[in-house]
Parts: sequence; C-alpha cells; structure tokens
Amino acid sequence: MSISRRNFIGGMGAAGVTAFLPAQSTESFHLNPLPISCNQYAWFTFYNREKKDWFADLDSSLADYALSGLKAFEPGINNVDEVKKLLPLLKKHNLSMPSLYANSTLHKADEAQRSIQSVIDIADAAHEAGTGIIVTNPNPIEWGSDKNKSDAELIEQANNLDKLGAALKRKGVRLAYHMHDVELRLAARELHHMLQATHPQNVSLCLDVHWVYRGSGNSQVALFDIVSLYGKRIVELHIRQSKDGVWQEVLGEGDINYRRLVNVLNKIHVRPHLVLEQCLESKSPHTMNAVEAHKQDLMYSKDVFGAWLQ
Repeated sequence: MSISRRNFIGGMGAAGVTAFLPAQSTESFHLNPLPISCNQYAWFTFYNREKKDWFADLDSSLADYALSGLKAFEPGINNVDEVKKLLPLLKKHNLSMPSLYANSTLHKADEAQRSIQSVIDIADAAHEAGTGIIVTNPNPIEWGSDKNKSDAELIEQANNLDKLGAALKRKGVRLAYHMHDVELRLAARELHHMLQATHPQNVSLCLDVHWVYRGSGNSQVALFDIVSLYGKRIVELHIRQSKDGVWQEVLGEGDINYRRLVNVLNKIHVRPHLVLEQCLESKSPHTMNAVEAHKQDLMYSKDVFGAWLQ
C-alpha cells in the first residue's frame, strides 16, 4: 500500500545543498483560508470498490464529487495534457484546484532534470486554475520494492528537490514535500534528509498524517515528534483516520488525535491547506458510497478544523 497512490498516478497515462540546514524557518507559513479539498486517489478507492472506473467518464465522476459538497479538488497529474483536459471540467462543476499532486523522480541525475521540467510545465498549465501548491513525493528506486536509496541518491534527491522548489517559488508556487511509509524506513532517513538538506523557503511540507503514523508502527509519538521538528514548514495536511490500524470509510474519532494536532499547529501559528484522503483498504467498513462518505467527512472536518476553513 505504501506506493499505491504513486502507481495510481503513474498508471494514468538547490544544486549545492549538501550541508544540513536548520530544520525550521523563523517564518510561520500562513495561507489565506482555502476551501477544504480532497485528493483524487480517495475517490478512486471508493470507485474501485464498486468496480467502477473513475476515469471512464471524468465529467460524471466530478459531478459526483461536487454532489458531496466539496468545492475544491486535488488531482494527481502526470503531464500538461491532463491539466488541459481537467480545467474545463473543474469550471463546469464549480470546483477550484488550490493544489495538485505530481510524481517526480529526483534521485537519479540523468532523470531529474526531465522530471523537474515536467513539474514546472504542469505548474504553468495549472496557473489558470489558481493552483498555488504543488505536492510531490519523489519516486522510490523501483515500484513496489523494498530497496532503499543510498546516501548518494538521497543527497542527489534533496539537491533536486530544492532546485525544483526554488524554480516554483519564482513562479509564486509552493512545493510541498510529501511522504508515504517508505520514507519512514531506516530511522526515517529519507524524510529527515529531504527536510534537513533543503531550504525552508524552497521546500514546504505536505504532512500525510496517517502515513507518518503507520510508517512509524502506528505511533502518535512519532507523528507529533515530526510535527515538533518541522511544523512551521507545513502548508498542507492530508487527512485520514483509522481505528485499530484499519482505514475507516469516514473521517471521525479514531487512532489519530486530530483535535490535538489542531491545537499544536495553532500554537505555532500554522494554518495549512486541508485535503481529505479517507481512502479504503481491504478491511475497511463497507456501508456507504463515496458521495455519502464525503458528506460525513465534511461535517466532521468543519467541527474539528472549522476555524481554518473558508
């Protein structure tokens, strides 16, 4: 499951920064209040459970999405053509796109420049929709493998991540580094190096709350330690809940104390963009469809995160 979103998106058809830098900037990252969004992958998992193809009729799928009450959308994007196809449908269904998720390969010098340019081109194409955050989770060595990057590859990746972030910053777009559980392996060396060896003004953080929790052995201690270390770099949260380690159909009380997370971020004056990602796995409950589940997600979100929302 650790790279399922990467596989999903892939299936859709600063140089010199080698020294460790301060983990946090003195700047608190405030965003103007944005409508709560939802990542496309969550809907894909609901559709997949019903033996439906999210992409078979994207117009109809986005109509369902809007029916849930969501007003913003975070797609997974591979290339500029996908952005061009999506923009008129977003307009038709009155959906904004404050952020998008784009894969990148940054640990290989011969592939990194192509990958950087691809993400920059995607950001340019998404400018029309007002997209201000590009989320990326640099690809692993091999899809689905247990191979880990070498120290040299981590250094290369951090250099290229910072380079990409600097290029996007010049365009008024924030790059937000994202993680799955893979980056928590081996004392979380990949996650820490991406944030220690990049400039905070170039690389912000999209904290995928549940992947940090699961990747550290279902540990809220580890989760809140990450928030303590890097909280002021958080510009976006991916929000998911489980009970006894199993992803639930709807966001609610469970393994992760989201009310505590809100309090911690309030204390450091950080108000991130909120992106629902209540995905399904094999043991998840099966009592409702995607529209009903996301209606309930929105109700809970307004209760817990209401002060952060438009």
